[in-house]
Amino acid sequence: MKLDRLLAMTMILINRRKVRAQELAEMFGVSVRTVYRDMEALSRAGIPVIAY
Repeated sequence: MKLDRLLAMTMILINRRKVRAQELAEMFGVSVRTVYRDMEALSRAGIPVIAY
């Protein structure tokens, strides 16, 4: 479920600070593009996410 994935990604980012999109994609069984979309959704929700 997307909401569960977004919450889990938020917790991972809080704990680890730097995580590669490929690593998140493998963790959640989604594409890298989906991870980028999820990061955009987190950013729109007011969670400060910076991507390089």
